[in-house]
Amino acid sequence: MTNSDAALSQNLEFYRAIGARDLAAMDRLWARDVPVSCIHPGWPVVHGRALVLQSWRAILTGPRPPQILCYEEDATVYDGLALVTCEEELDGGSLAASNLFVIENGLWRLVHHQATPLMTRQEPSSPRGSVH
Repeated sequence: MTNSDAALSQNLEFYRAIGARDLAAMDRLWARDVPVSCIHPGWPVVHGRALVLQSWRAILTGPRPPQILCYEEDATVYDGLALVTCEEELDGGSLAASNLFVIENGLWRLVHHQATPLMTRQEPSSPRGSVH
């Protein structure tokens, strides 16, 4: 598995944790050894692992936890750092998201998540996996 594939796999696990309301999985996904942050749509920036996990706890145990579909994932890998961008589809519309991962103890771990509303969506120019 390439580093890009591994980062995309961890990104998928992040969205699975959200969909399953799995707080233990969410805890495992976030880095422990480096500072982390999160920007939920409409929220101020959340800094620090404890506060980031508290924000996810509030979202996932709330009366209307989000049902998010993730698509158009793309990973760019740098030395020990991976940026995954994607689009999220929710009941209320679409969001553009970026998830930043670092290698920690041999695994990609989240250090930053940010999602922002999309005013309009562009249709992909060609289906994923097509050959030109």
